[in-house]
Amino acid sequence: MRAQKLTIAAVALAAGLSLTACQGHDDSASGSDDAGSGAPSSASSPAASGSSSSASGSSGSSGSSSSGSSSAGGSTGGGSNDGSGGGQINTGPCKTANLSFTTSHGMGEGDFMVAMKNTSDACSLKGFPGVDLKGEGAPEGTSAVRSKVAPVTVVLKSGEQTRFHLHYEPNTSGGSGFTFTTLVVTPPNETHSTSLPVSINVPISEDGTGNLTVDPVGTGKQ
Repeated sequence: MRAQKLTIAAVALAAGLSLTACQGHDDSASGSDDAGSGAPSSASSPAASGSSSSASGSSGSSGSSSSGSSSAGGSTGGGSNDGSGGGQINTGPCKTANLSFTTSHGMGEGDFMVAMKNTSDACSLKGFPGVDLKGEGAPEGTSAVRSKVAPVTVVLKSGEQTRFHLHYEPNTSGGSGFTFTTLVVTPPNETHSTSLPVSINVPISEDGTGNLTVDPVGTGKQ
């Protein structure tokens, strides 16, 4: 009977040990599962964060590119507005028909000025004008000779004017002298003339010219 009790006790002890071992194994497996599920979660978090940062960086780069493109467009527009002609287009030599003429005596004796105003598109003048003088009893073909002043190029916008000077020997003899009443002007590089009323008194001489000389357009006092 005692032996039977010992046997039952031994079986109960073995069963208890077996149950304890099973519980320990289950706890270990559960811990391993928890650690496994935590590790992937921790590893995926930095990767997701890095991806987000990269996406943000890409977006920033795109913004910079857009800004650069806009700046380039503005620069091109500014250059286009400047233009190369500055509003002045030279259409060639000024035509007599597009010039208005006025006359006046200069500051000194023997100086006569003829102003030419451009009434059309911008044009240019360079050289000596043709100048013929007429008056009652004056010799035919009385013309001014060219001075030794060097010609210059003058560009006239619409509404602008320039001048040329006619020099003559003033009448200081005390006599009546001779008076030219018409000035015939032919602009440089033109064949058409215009006649202007004048009053230029010169001393009487054998040739009657009055030592007339003309300067190029745009030289002298303007």
